[in-house]
Amino acid sequence: MIAFSDLARAAYCPRQLYYARRDDDRSVPDEVRARIDLAFRYPSLADAPDATLRRLPIRRSPAAYRRNLSRLRERGDYDRLVDPERERAFRSGKDCHGTVHKVLAGEAGSDPPVPTVVSPGEPPTNGVWEPQAVRAVAVAKAVAWEREREVPRALVEYPSVGTVREVRLTTRKKAAYRRALRAARAIEGPPARVDDDRCSACDYRDRCGTGRRSFRSLLR
Repeated sequence: MIAFSDLARAAYCPRQLYYARRDDDRSVPDEVRARIDLAFRYPSLADAPDATLRRLPIRRSPAAYRRNLSRLRERGDYDRLVDPERERAFRSGKDCHGTVHKVLAGEAGSDPPVPTVVSPGEPPTNGVWEPQAVRAVAVAKAVAWEREREVPRALVEYPSVGTVREVRLTTRKKAAYRRALRAARAIEGPPARVDDDRCSACDYRDRCGTGRRSFRSLLR
């Protein structure tokens, strides 16, 4: 059984997952926790004054952040985002387990639930980063396993920006999930190095031998 967080690391860099497992590194920095917590405070933040917002770990100016939250309130699922069916719920599927930040009830009684992944980082221009898409597929599959029904989509929330993106479980997304799952299961010794832009700020770069960017750095 693979943790959701391990699966996301495997999608980002299997070698980083190897070091995280070896060092039993499952800690979440306080700043990351603070940014995740913003996802549970949208109504109070939407009209918060500048002074309040400046004390928070948001990634936009107060005015831009309020505009983003105003747009968020126009979503058809906004009421369910701020009042989900479940919050921070542990879910275990056939292959993966971990915390699902929110489970939104279906729009109608017969519609499937919509799980969410909360990211403390910055979204790409379009869509979501692949590790977050893989994690979104994993949580959707775990909820589907529990409910014994198909869950065709999930959401990724970027609360420090005030943006929510959809991830549909397409053939391509599910293939990326399976690749990450195989990579996570196969790790015994250090996987091959990945020498590219992911490595520049990696927590393990000194022992890994590469010199560029980390999964954790995307979360900051």
